[in-house]
Amino acid sequence: MIALDVVVAWALYHVFSPVSKSLSMLAACLRLVYAGVFMVAIGQLLAVLRLLSGDDYLSVLSADQLGAQALLEINAFTDVWTLGLFLFGLHLLVIGYLAYRSGYVPKLLGVLLAIAGLGYVVDSIGAVLSRGSWTDVASFTFVGEFLLALWLLIWGRRLTISESGLHKGLS
Repeated sequence: MIALDVVVAWALYHVFSPVSKSLSMLAACLRLVYAGVFMVAIGQLLAVLRLLSGDDYLSVLSADQLGAQALLEINAFTDVWTLGLFLFGLHLLVIGYLAYRSGYVPKLLGVLLAIAGLGYVVDSIGAVLSRGSWTDVASFTFVGEFLLALWLLIWGRRLTISESGLHKGLS
């Protein structure tokens, strides 16, 4: 997934750089930082596996201590992942703006991408600020992400990029 995020960041930069190179670079950087944060979060889960693997050095801990330490690592994963999703939401907000302004992506798709980004941002802030469980808003706002992927597969491949920028046309 991390390698795929790097490829997607690069591809979306090229699709949207004719609209704004600086904002496209910002979106790509946000996606790359998100991928790095995801890698760190996965590292927390690997620590849980190491704790529960039964290595000899862990014999100094009781079962309760091992369970508590594993739960701390799982909570650390959740905290880091929440930060990553916040960054991903910001990435989608920028991509939504670029899509809306592009003239070659349907404006509605840009709006739906921005809504998806807001969903991730709201979820991240809500998860941090709430004392209990949080309703997952992004479960309902993801439509823009799906439609962007579909649009890129069906219509986006018809776009051509020349030295002077992006042009509608058949490639």
